[in-house]
Amino acid sequence: MPELPEVETIRRDLTASIVKRQIAAVEILSPKTASHSAAFFKRELVGRKIMAVSRRGKLLIITLSSGKDEVVNSEGINYLLIHLKMTGQLIYLDKKNRVAGGHSLNTKVETEKLPNSHTRAYLVMDNGGHLYFNDMRKFGYLKLATKKELDALIEKNYGPEPLTPEFTLETFKKALSRTNLKIKAALLNQKLIAGLGNIYVDEVLWEARIRPERLVPSIRPEELKKLFLAINKIIALAIESRGTTFSNYVDSQGRSGNFSKFLKVYGRGGEKCPKCHNPLQKTKIAGRGTHYCPICQK
Repeated sequence: MPELPEVETIRRDLTASIVKRQIAAVEILSPKTASHSAAFFKRELVGRKIMAVSRRGKLLIITLSSGKDEVVNSEGINYLLIHLKMTGQLIYLDKKNRVAGGHSLNTKVETEKLPNSHTRAYLVMDNGGHLYFNDMRKFGYLKLATKKELDALIEKNYGPEPLTPEFTLETFKKALSRTNLKIKAALLNQKLIAGLGNIYVDEVLWEARIRPERLVPSIRPEELKKLFLAINKIIALAIESRGTTFSNYVDSQGRSGNFSKFLKVYGRGGEKCPKCHNPLQKTKIAGRGTHYCPICQK
């Protein structure tokens, strides 16, 4: 699943390629993917310009102009929301650019035959560029929203996000004070902390030396501070590294995400802990494969 660093990488690449481009055509190939009918998407999107590409957690937010004018209609539909979920992919192609990101993405194969059997929708830009949304398992979605709807969605579903002014030690403690879950499950809960996924939760818990199965109320204040600092450290490094690659995802310049070389525990069950050299363990928490060191993490 693409996590915060991977989605932030896609956001930055798309910003450089599609902002100020006008949408010339829309094709919805899978009705399940879109929140409204294909006719509604076409009516709302065709002729409008892309003003910005932003993000909250793992949700991509494309801000739209009002018609052909470069303004935003505060009362109407202003946003196209895209969530990749488990297996979503975004691929943008024009004569000069190739931007790609998402689940298990091989850009050479994927871009040789688009749309393909996994393409659920695509936009055509005024310069002939195509933005394809692929999703093997159809969990991802495209949604049109007003500002009021977007604000309500974020308030309901997303907690504070790492590396933002809102993500302070106090807001972090407050978010966790509302749950008695295991710490691994709590950190995966987007309503508590936005953007963390399985890879980075395992890594930050090892960095903070906290076992993933511990209940949140058992974690002492000094440990919470270590965990808070570890989250910001790991997410910042992952963004700088353009995310983690386990297959053959490359970006528009042919660069692959390379945080994988920094991984200490994730995917390394049975291997030696980088710190104590004892075997790392693998278990399942909140339905997710979980990797940790039984010696270093308490």
